[in-house]
Amino acid sequence: MFRYYLKLGLLSIRSNAALSALMVAAIGIGIGACMTIVTIYHVMSGNPIPEKSSSLYVVQIDNWSPDEPYDEPNEPPPQSTYLDATNLYSKGDEFRQVVSYKSSRVVQPPDAAELPFEVSSRATTFAFFPMFSVPFQYGSGWDTAADTNQERVVVLTQALNERLFGGENSVGEQLSLNGETYRIVGVLNEWLPTPKFYDLNNNYYEEPEEIYLPFSVAVAGEHDSVGNINCWKPFEGGYDAFLASECVWVQTWVELPTRDDKARYEQFLASYVEEQKTFGRFPRPLNNRLSDVLEWMDINHVVDDDVSVLLGLAFLFLIVCLLNTAGLLLAKVMRRTKDISLRRALGASKRTLFGQYIIEAGIIGVAGGVLGIAMTWLGLRGIEHIFTGMDFVQRLVVMDWSMVMLAVVLALVSAIAAALYPTWRAANVTPASQLRIQ
Repeated sequence: MFRYYLKLGLLSIRSNAALSALMVAAIGIGIGACMTIVTIYHVMSGNPIPEKSSSLYVVQIDNWSPDEPYDEPNEPPPQSTYLDATNLYSKGDEFRQVVSYKSSRVVQPPDAAELPFEVSSRATTFAFFPMFSVPFQYGSGWDTAADTNQERVVVLTQALNERLFGGENSVGEQLSLNGETYRIVGVLNEWLPTPKFYDLNNNYYEEPEEIYLPFSVAVAGEHDSVGNINCWKPFEGGYDAFLASECVWVQTWVELPTRDDKARYEQFLASYVEEQKTFGRFPRPLNNRLSDVLEWMDINHVVDDDVSVLLGLAFLFLIVCLLNTAGLLLAKVMRRTKDISLRRALGASKRTLFGQYIIEAGIIGVAGGVLGIAMTWLGLRGIEHIFTGMDFVQRLVVMDWSMVMLAVVLALVSAIAAALYPTWRAANVTPASQLRIQ
């Protein structure tokens, strides 16, 4: 029976090719506009580390001014001071923790004929790589001894290794950074967490840093932070005074796989802050926070409100297109009332007619979905062209297979939804009213 309905649907579409093309175009344009925004929203709001997002927590403790909160209504700073980050790291050694900050270095290529160039760097601790599930192509990260002994070791990204060593295994090679010699211990495989959840203080969608080196080495070498630095209390002096200040600039993360682990760490934080209060620090009431990856993305409004508004407008535009499709389908049904009446008089049931027209609408929906995929691709390329100066945009305009399938399913469902009323009208045509006219 399905094949019969399919044949009738194709014959009906062929006999009204112009009208059918208009319906396919209406659905395709609506799906294209809608899926362009849905695709961007999907990338922006995606879970960057689904296997561990519920067990990784950013640590916030409120060392801010007693006169006002860091942010209304009572939000603690999103980062830690150097003093607090290192204290928590050393005193909470039973937990897997990471402290880090973004910096930059100047690389002198192995080929002396090439000019030095600047790269982004991340000063971090050894657990960064296993904690954030960072994949390696060659070698591995450093160990805790490298952090403790301030060993000059470095991990490169795949792209930087390709640029410097032609993609060969460079583990064990030497690399000059700002005139200092480092030993390469690892090369990352392709790793592009979107958004860059472990540091939401800069561009959420920028690529990860190009080199990674021990936090202790960066601090000893006074590597400047290129992230956000916020201070509520002035300080005088040089770098040592900055490290001892109440300025927040270090990202602190902890891995807590179970509820009991989280409860123990919360108690550890509370005890630490109470201890620091006895030294005259932390003038505000206790206000510690632990937010997992998705909560942290929500707190930082990773998905811009404008994108949410555009998403709503896109769905409204799709509804308008479906209303137009429903109107065209209804017009098509009204033109065929005589044929429908004749079939009903010859014994065709309402169910038969309903099935036929729903399958016809499904064919139009699938065709509209295919056109919608093409329109989505064009829409994403248009956005990429408009924001051509922003490299991170290329990561937001990627349509994966899940979005392709969603486009087809959405088009099919939309076409069937638009066809329900016209199909109901077709199935309820009274044969006698039309046959009397004949």
